[in-house]
Amino acid sequence: MDNQAMPIASTSSYTKVQYLQRQAASLLLYQSVLQGEVGMAFLELLQAIRYTDADARGCLQAYGSYFHALAAKNQNWEDYLITQLLFSDNPFTRLAQVREFEDLPPALVAAVRHDLQILQSLYECSSASLSEWIQGVAHMPISPVVWYKEQELLGGETKFATYLQELDNWSDAVEELAAYYRQCGSGLFAEYRALRWQAGQFIGIRYSDPIKLSALVGYESQKDALLKNTEFLLSGEMALHVLLYGSRGSGKSSLVKSLLNEYSDVSGKGKAQGSLRLLEVAKSDLKDLPAIVEHLRGVSQKFIIFVDDLSFEEDDDAFKALKVVLEGNLTARPQNVVVYATSNRRHLIREFFVDRPSPKDNEEIHAWDTMQEKLSFSDRFGLTLTFEPANQKTYLKIVHHLAAQAEINITKEDLEFQALQWATRHNGRSGRTARQFVDFLKADLTFFHANNKTSNT
Repeated sequence: MDNQAMPIASTSSYTKVQYLQRQAASLLLYQSVLQGEVGMAFLELLQAIRYTDADARGCLQAYGSYFHALAAKNQNWEDYLITQLLFSDNPFTRLAQVREFEDLPPALVAAVRHDLQILQSLYECSSASLSEWIQGVAHMPISPVVWYKEQELLGGETKFATYLQELDNWSDAVEELAAYYRQCGSGLFAEYRALRWQAGQFIGIRYSDPIKLSALVGYESQKDALLKNTEFLLSGEMALHVLLYGSRGSGKSSLVKSLLNEYSDVSGKGKAQGSLRLLEVAKSDLKDLPAIVEHLRGVSQKFIIFVDDLSFEEDDDAFKALKVVLEGNLTARPQNVVVYATSNRRHLIREFFVDRPSPKDNEEIHAWDTMQEKLSFSDRFGLTLTFEPANQKTYLKIVHHLAAQAEINITKEDLEFQALQWATRHNGRSGRTARQFVDFLKADLTFFHANNKTSNT
């Protein structure tokens, strides 16, 4: 054929590639599916192999980029496409969470049917087919390695993926898809259980703290109250904002973080199970709190806004923003959002003796009222849970519990003696101190056992 490269593999393959490109370009709502690294690599690969005189070197490089993107994501092309479909944030996914299917605009539903047909075509363009096309373009004796791994979609994703695979026409899945979004949400809130607000946007936390509720010992009444309030939130009832205050290291933050692992399991009981999200907001970002709450309004998930180590200076803008959220304004409070804050201070606004009014105080007429507002700010939380310092009995109880979980095998007397010595030399008796002691002891015993075993061989 002169100096011209051979066709891709056949005329039908060449036509198929151009058809897929036109399809991808005509997406109306789900463009985001192809905007990630894998999607862009897929489109660039199609572009590289669309011509009958395609450059073999360029095609091989494009295929390498596509393979690398899938390997970095650790997903098959098919799994990637479905996860992007389910996590997509667009007008349909957002509206489907707050309206019944019958109430959705017909044009929006029609657009989703259109996009689902296109995504099905892209789904059926397997990595194996692309590898064969590259073999034809590059005149290779064998096709390039195909990226493949076993399917690892989780929970509702697996169920919906199986449902789609059994359908002849994905456009028939619009109503089921709307139901999925209504239950599981979309975008970052569907993809991540833990998030933080940073630089004016939501950031997903891929590896959240794995702390389990079962690892926390002591403060049983406080724990029960927080669990009950969280269950109110998950059931759609009006839950209370909560302030957890008390001594450092008593487990206040760990208790809040453990709620995510207690209630976010989609296999749990109750239709709200799996809907809990933990959103971390730093004190420096509390000024954005009213805007954050409005953004979460109408989202299908339930949100705990977690503010750790809370305290304020006088005339702090963050204080004013939090006050608006706690007390409310003309805008109705969303029932899917609560604030859980921890603090080592009962009175959250720092107050000095010089602040206290005297009879000679002529700077402010109602100075006592101002001081009382400062002191009573913590009362604006609907529920206040107090964490007293751990006494020796409670401290040793925590140590025994953690040591049992860590499978530390030493005598009770030796464990307690070392634990008390540790508390004396370090940060005093607390849950945090107990955790640090047990972690150190576990590592020390393991290291000693390994070294002793090596020396005896």
